[in-house]
Amino acid sequence: MSPQAILIWGASLTGVGVLLGAFGAHSLRSRLTSEALEWFQTGLNYHFIHSLSLLALALILIWLRTMTVPSSSGFLPQAAIAFIVGIVLFSGSLYLMALGAPRMLGMVTPLGGLAFLAGWALVVISIARS
Repeated sequence: MSPQAILIWGASLTGVGVLLGAFGAHSLRSRLTSEALEWFQTGLNYHFIHSLSLLALALILIWLRTMTVPSSSGFLPQAAIAFIVGIVLFSGSLYLMALGAPRMLGMVTPLGGLAFLAGWALVVISIARS
């Protein structure tokens, strides 16, 4: 995945996070149970952390391209993909459950968490190998 594609994903997902945050604050607060609001907020927190992390990864990749010393991006593009998958699975499942989807959808949430963990492991491996 190119740095430009990662920037587009990061900026787009951050914008979606802003929209969902506004929707939650203005439309859902009075309609959802405290448990459902907590699910929504948890999804939003992880969504924002990882969409902003996508932007940071893209900027790091762009910076690495401009360095005159040979460097490798390692697994940073794959980490970006893992973050995107994590946002969709982890945050997406929490959003849907908060909005009334069956609780069994919660079985998908840990898969998103694993994608986040895999992404961070790929970042660590990339740093360790550089």
